[in-house]
Amino acid sequence: MALLRHIVKIQLSPFRFYSNGAAGGGRRKGLVLGVYNPGAPETFKLTTAAHKFNETVNGKLTDLLNHYDAFEIDKGDVQVFQNLESEYYSVAVAGLGKEDVGFNTLENLDECRENVRIAAGAGVRALRSLGIGTISVEGFGQAEASAEGAGLAAWRFQEYRAREDRKVVPSLELYHDPDFDGWNRGLLKAEAQNLARTLCDTPANIMTPTAFSNAVIESLCACGIGVEMRDKDWIESKKLNAFLAVAKGSTEAPAFLELSYCGGHQDEKPIAFVGKGITYDSGGLCIKKCKQMREYRGDLAGAAVIIATFKAAASLGLPINLQAAIPLCENMISGMAMKPGDVVFAINGSSIEIEHTDNEGRIIMADALLYVREQHKPRLVIDVASLTRGIRSALGGAATGVYTINHDLWREINKAGAITGDRVWRFPLWHHFTKKVTYKPNADVTNTGMGPGGYPCKGAAFLKEFVPCGDWMHLDITGCGLLSHARDYPYLSVGRMTGRPTRTLIQFLYQIACPPEKATLAE
Repeated sequence: MALLRHIVKIQLSPFRFYSNGAAGGGRRKGLVLGVYNPGAPETFKLTTAAHKFNETVNGKLTDLLNHYDAFEIDKGDVQVFQNLESEYYSVAVAGLGKEDVGFNTLENLDECRENVRIAAGAGVRALRSLGIGTISVEGFGQAEASAEGAGLAAWRFQEYRAREDRKVVPSLELYHDPDFDGWNRGLLKAEAQNLARTLCDTPANIMTPTAFSNAVIESLCACGIGVEMRDKDWIESKKLNAFLAVAKGSTEAPAFLELSYCGGHQDEKPIAFVGKGITYDSGGLCIKKCKQMREYRGDLAGAAVIIATFKAAASLGLPINLQAAIPLCENMISGMAMKPGDVVFAINGSSIEIEHTDNEGRIIMADALLYVREQHKPRLVIDVASLTRGIRSALGGAATGVYTINHDLWREINKAGAITGDRVWRFPLWHHFTKKVTYKPNADVTNTGMGPGGYPCKGAAFLKEFVPCGDWMHLDITGCGLLSHARDYPYLSVGRMTGRPTRTLIQFLYQIACPPEKATLAE
């Protein structure tokens, strides 16, 4: 059988096809192997699994790599060869970069794990583009990271295409590696992040507050997670009036979700989450530009990430107790919509002046933060929200913005981000910003704040006013949690929702729940 070669470059640019190759079919199998680029002229080094495969094909793999200048395969690049061996129709050789990399202090990144994710993801995407139905991926010495990259890269959002027009979503297998436990953990974390991506990417006319709630019930109840869906009557009975002020602008009924996962001792105080669940954000009367609106079907990203985190925590059996409160509504334009200058009251009686109706997320979260602390007396409150576009201006899609005054919490979330490759960056919670949101003479707090700039910090200062005591951490995910705008991560599709920072939160919870000597999730 003739050797057919197909080369795909996957870096920070779109796919580039250098020569034609026969297209694969959904029933065909593919294989992802790795190659290191030592940096020396005209040299490369196969991974252990690739070396063994090369022996089974009598050195054909290295012959082809030498012929086609494999020393030019950088991290994230892929070369695909076809008909090398009878079992695997296509073999993708993915670049890992330099060998023996470790933790990069300046980058705050475990480069070994992240390089594996990049290689696995790039290889899977290359084979996925050929329509390969089953893909075996080597563990690269980090089976969990390999599964994460592969699982994220295999995902497609095509629920609303005609069935006959849908492309193959490949199934994944571990190739010649004994670490099946690590592989399965990685797949669980990737599947959780993919759940968040699906929830965010679903069109807003379909993913209404009620539909979101039903999707959560279907997804989480089977995992043993308690889900309570509260309707508008319940919201009114609890006097969550700040939340209702936003919700009343839409004809879609609001909902309030409560989640409960009990994996720890019954006497252990829970960690409580609050997620921003705006299922569509038009900006209200302070309407967004048309180009921006389409992305804000994903303004429920904070809620989606929390759902995904709970699912992964239950699937992994983390020994920890978790609670969550998720207010769900739309921010729309109507005769009932909130207006600039309105004053509304949170459940603790604090007055909020609405200066800008497009800053609605912090308004609905004020009630939820107060409710979850009063209801569950948690040891820690974490809120996750696509809160401010300013965080995207500051960080792009590189990291999640983190606000906390607890240095131990910052140290743990920072460590988690370095391990998962989905990093975080800390911003200040100074009194300087508190004064800017509490300066109004006619209200306790304003939803915009005085003066230009500093909008992410003023948003965090607003939320802090509704966490009167106890440990608290705010994650602003506007930059990283909505659409992926650049190929910074080859395992995430440009133009689709990212589901970030799901894996970082899972890793954070693991670090809190399990002492270092018992570490197995990411050692």
